[in-house]
Amino acid sequence: MSDVPYPNLEPGATPPIDMSLSPAGEPENTGKTAADLEAIFDVPVQVSAVLGRSRMDVSELLRLGPGAVLELDRKVGEAIDIYVNNRLVARGEVVLVEDKLGVTMTEIIKADR
Repeated sequence: MSDVPYPNLEPGATPPIDMSLSPAGEPENTGKTAADLEAIFDVPVQVSAVLGRSRMDVSELLRLGPGAVLELDRKVGEAIDIYVNNRLVARGEVVLVEDKLGVTMTEIIKADR
């Protein structure tokens, strides 16, 4: 994991964000702030946390009922995939917050462009 601090995106907070790379490929501080991204704060995105996948025939799917157990391709404790707009961006763990399930990110996936 990286030692780069996460920006504080609370209203009024303007921490610096690295937006470019130096010729050596290292992050370069350009003086950009979270306020520079304000125009995109209201853009909706779809976030999905995938616990695992399973394949089955339609006939098997129709036989499922309340209490049925569906075997997934992941093991207990294995990291889950986090997608934003159908693009893998992170891996994480399922957590319980009060009476709701949540996800904590443990690894950010860098995009190869």
